[in-house]
Amino acid sequence: MNAARIRVWTAGQYNTQFALNLAKRIKAQGMTLMVDLHYSDTWADPGHQSIPSGWGSTLDQLNTAIYNYTLNVVKQFNAQGTPIDILQIGNEINGGLLWPVGQTSSGWSAPSQLLHSARNGAKDGGFTGKVMIHLADGWNSSGQSGWYKNIQIQGAFSLSDFDIMGVSFYPFYGTSATLANLQSSLNNLANTFGKPIIVAETDWPATNSCGSTTLSASYAKSPDGQTQWLQAIVNVLKAVPKGLGQGFLYWEPGWIGNANLGSGCADNLLVDGTGKARSSISMFNIN
Repeated sequence: MNAARIRVWTAGQYNTQFALNLAKRIKAQGMTLMVDLHYSDTWADPGHQSIPSGWGSTLDQLNTAIYNYTLNVVKQFNAQGTPIDILQIGNEINGGLLWPVGQTSSGWSAPSQLLHSARNGAKDGGFTGKVMIHLADGWNSSGQSGWYKNIQIQGAFSLSDFDIMGVSFYPFYGTSATLANLQSSLNNLANTFGKPIIVAETDWPATNSCGSTTLSASYAKSPDGQTQWLQAIVNVLKAVPKGLGQGFLYWEPGWIGNANLGSGCADNLLVDGTGKARSSISMFNIN
């Protein structure tokens, strides 16, 4: 394990101060620091991209707000001696960000402008690391490639504004999330856009407690099954053309008290309820 990813909300439990404190621990271990800006006062995901309180409601206001916020976050990490290595501008933004203004269903110009403003804010704040875009449903080839083609608008967001493509790949939310579909999708992204790719979120159940949830693969619901699931993903990444498959992040290994991690399976952690590591923690040694 050589990287850790911190979610950051614009308010609430996971605010900037929370992230700054955690960043000190991550950097002290010599790990790569990844910061995931949700651009929301709460969770942002494919079904939720709420505008932060006080940011305004027009595109001009939001372009200014997202620029200033990103700039200030980057400056705060730099000031405490924990510069961000990888900055994620938005979380699972398939449908855009800062809804309804930046929703892709209303057109691509607004989300393209907002992402460009965020990127400019990071640069002007002194950010020198890599920028990652993060989309859900990494297995969906047409959805992935279509998003990147549509988001590029002259004078707004472009391929030069980011460095890494991140995807979520979960087995819980539809049987189309197969490893074969993931391979096809990531190969297409690599061949079309030539950017490094990571599986930025994934997990697998540690216990046989998924109720009626149908998974998209047949590995055992156990620590061994967790390891096999991640080994298969690593194999997919290794087969991505031009060496552009770069690694994976497990979401999230040790969240005792929220072991279902939003899925229909009761426990997807790499530790048990007492915090003791399961054998699947060895997945970080997969190569």
